[in-house]
Amino acid sequence: MLFGFRPVKSCRNRRTISAGIVIQTIGGNMFRYAFAGLLAVVSTAAAAQTQSLAERGAYLVNTIMTCQNCHTPKGPGGVPQLDKDLSGGLSWDEPPFKVTAPNITPDPDTGIGKWSDADIKKAMRTGIKPNGVPLAAIMPFDFYEILTPRDLDAIAAHLRALKPVKNQAPDPVYRMTVPRNIPPGAGKPMAESDMADKVKKGFYLATIGHCMECHTPMTKGARNFQTDLGKGGFEFKGPFGVSVSRNITSHKEKGLGGWTDEEIKRAITDGVRKDGSKLKPPMGFGFYKNMTGGDLDAIVAYLRTVPAKE
Repeated sequence: MLFGFRPVKSCRNRRTISAGIVIQTIGGNMFRYAFAGLLAVVSTAAAAQTQSLAERGAYLVNTIMTCQNCHTPKGPGGVPQLDKDLSGGLSWDEPPFKVTAPNITPDPDTGIGKWSDADIKKAMRTGIKPNGVPLAAIMPFDFYEILTPRDLDAIAAHLRALKPVKNQAPDPVYRMTVPRNIPPGAGKPMAESDMADKVKKGFYLATIGHCMECHTPMTKGARNFQTDLGKGGFEFKGPFGVSVSRNITSHKEKGLGGWTDEEIKRAITDGVRKDGSKLKPPMGFGFYKNMTGGDLDAIVAYLRTVPAKE
């Protein structure tokens, strides 16, 4: 997940992105309103219980995790080719590797159709494919160790349900080993019970959305999670020019401390700053726009707790 970009002239910590890379009651009415509220709570709980694994997986993949940003081919103007959804396409050529986002549809020859559920979950958490070949660190598997067992099952179920698309991605080229760099507090699966805590739920969502992958600066190829978490300053180059991720800590002036909850949510889902100006790509506003209100509220609650950095 990316949050807020502004144009820059320098090219420090730059990543190149292919085209398109681009979330009261009064008197006699008291009982009536209270009863309606109770029905809403019951309805929400029932919906959560009846949501299938594949539906939960589709929600995660198509919103907060922004998987289509990389794994779906782009047409003219960077428009996703949804008839070839998640069949691979975007490429990166950086010092550690030259890779193309692979086909993750269930095609048996060019996708992951022959992978077991355990293979899928292992690749997501550890970055290792069934044949032992590592995934490039452009895949944010360091942010997926925190996934709950149910959500991992859900993602696997959704990928199984996709339309198989035959599309062979080029084999990766690795030039150096990239050590793992797991964000603090994200090194093990989160307990389902923690989702009842709004801040913990927000941390979980922001982590699997890999927000801090873009909003934390790097030194010698590693994110400075311990000292500069959320400080911003990571640069991107694409069809939009050059943009830099902004500070999303709780700092009153440099970060989001002076923003209202609604202003933060508008930036996430619509790409609009506090002052009304438009944010630049590659933040996935279109994906985040389909998140539930409860999930957006949780992310905002978590961002309020990120220590202020200038």
